[in-house]
Amino acid sequence: MISTGTARRVHPAWWVAAAAFIALLGSAAFRSMPGVFMNPLHDEFGWPHSVISAAVSLNLLLYGLTAPFAAALMARFGIRRVTVAALLLIAAGSGLTVFMTASWQLIVCWGLLVGLGTGSMALAFVSTVVDRWFVQRRGLVSGVLTAGSATGQLIFLPLAAVLVESDGWRFTSLVIAGTALLVGLLVWLVMRDHPRDAGVTAYGATGDEPEPERDRGNPAAVALRALRDAARKPAFWLLAGGFAICGASTNGLVNTHFVPAAHDHGMPTTTAAGLLAVIGVFDVLGTVLSGWLTDKVNPRLLLAAYYTLRGLSLFVLPQLLGPSVEASMVLFVVFYGLDWVATVPPTMALCREHFGPRASVVFGWVFASHQIGAAAIASIAGVVRDQFGDYAAAWYGAGLLCLLATAFSVSIRVAPRSKPEPVTTGSASR
Repeated sequence: MISTGTARRVHPAWWVAAAAFIALLGSAAFRSMPGVFMNPLHDEFGWPHSVISAAVSLNLLLYGLTAPFAAALMARFGIRRVTVAALLLIAAGSGLTVFMTASWQLIVCWGLLVGLGTGSMALAFVSTVVDRWFVQRRGLVSGVLTAGSATGQLIFLPLAAVLVESDGWRFTSLVIAGTALLVGLLVWLVMRDHPRDAGVTAYGATGDEPEPERDRGNPAAVALRALRDAARKPAFWLLAGGFAICGASTNGLVNTHFVPAAHDHGMPTTTAAGLLAVIGVFDVLGTVLSGWLTDKVNPRLLLAAYYTLRGLSLFVLPQLLGPSVEASMVLFVVFYGLDWVATVPPTMALCREHFGPRASVVFGWVFASHQIGAAAIASIAGVVRDQFGDYAAAWYGAGLLCLLATAFSVSIRVAPRSKPEPVTTGSASR
């Protein structure tokens, strides 16, 4: 292993981060596909929007609830194995949809299998990679990886919409399955579990930082113990409550229902999907900038600003929807893109501040609340659409929830620094 600074111009942490970025990009893209499948499935099988939304809700719910257990599994078995297994689940779930004849099969494939697979590469995966491989640039790297996760679910929607219209949703499902297998191969070849596997220390490490031991305890027990201990702190509930609203206002509402809502107002599906792609493009800039700001600005203030601005934008969205794309709609999607998951880097930073070495697993539980909120709104918005014929009440309700998240954010106190929290991961080998 060549380890001189001259020979190794790029620290291995950056290659690991690049592989993680591609896995996150692909995972998020795969998970977002039901948004463009909703109308074709409704037209072919006659399934109501509320039934299709139920499959999306299960997907979103498992995407969150799997995250803390996946983080514990990564501590036990390694990042690479868990990530490759997750991509295999995605490939199976997507590929098997071509044989669907009943709505429960949609729930099993897109809800259960894809939900478990993508949940194993949720933002707790970001936290695990960043905490293990980086000491410096944590905010920036978490912003970049988070951008990959959020952008993947938006930027590939126009391509998916074109494929669905030209070749059908079954062909598109097979393309997704094949792509998941290719990404899995890349992860297996490039990803490493620990800096020591590459013969280096974490990026920016001085040698004083203890490297976390590989946990040999039961992953479920580790995850549940972390939840039990975190739940004793008010900061956990404030972070979880705010992040639940974050998920409701992004993945649950806009990502799932923006395309059918725009279609209700006469906008072509491909055009609406293109607008979501613009959100994805600007999400990259917004999330990376948020990561940079998190290294410099009080994360509580950042969260308060993000949630307030997001809520105000949702109040005006119903007036912007129409058959054509006006300048005001372009302004909305640009702004919403900048704000889409800008909340993630400061939320990770606050988890690190309050929960120390267990921050990755605790953030997994905070992220679970994100997806619980997303799943709830995905279903509620589908019912609102079926009952009232439009989504206006859903947009206004989500705007009010964002203002509540602002109040949660400014209520988080600064963690005491005098007594660092010990690592209690169960039966770790020593």
